[in-house]
Amino acid sequence: MAPTILSAESLAKIDREVAKYPPEQKQSAVMAALIVAQDEKGWLATETMDFVASYLDMPSVAVYEVATFYNMYNLAPTGKFKLTICTCLPCGLQGALAAADHLREKLGVNFNETTPDGKFTLKEGECMGACAMAPVVLVNNKRMCDYMSNDKLDALVGELRNDSAKA
Repeated sequence: MAPTILSAESLAKIDREVAKYPPEQKQSAVMAALIVAQDEKGWLATETMDFVASYLDMPSVAVYEVATFYNMYNLAPTGKFKLTICTCLPCGLQGALAAADHLREKLGVNFNETTPDGKFTLKEGECMGACAMAPVVLVNNKRMCDYMSNDKLDALVGELRNDSAKA
């Protein structure tokens, strides 16, 4: 096995996910294991994905396939706050494209870019299953914010900046 690069706490979380499957199918926990690893490391470096593959007794390429298929995984460092806005057609028709323009202007970055202070990365997302509540922004893949008017976007960015300043 590769050298341990995740904390004991993260390994315990992965073990809890693995326990949900029959022993011969522990590879089924790969998505959860990648989330745990990303939560600890901030993003998924090749060595982190290799470790997850080794830990789950699966080929590294199979882990890479999962990590590159889903946009919830960060394959490069991101800002402290990753803001993902859904721009699919239903959301776009309900103001998401204008909201995305507002965020780009407010943050001074385009999609897939990080602000110079390292606080925000802006991503364009696919359907989040909340079309009726558009525009929708996902913060760090964990918190969904809906009905995002320009005022609400400004308040969200301000809140996150303040949280970051306290840390």
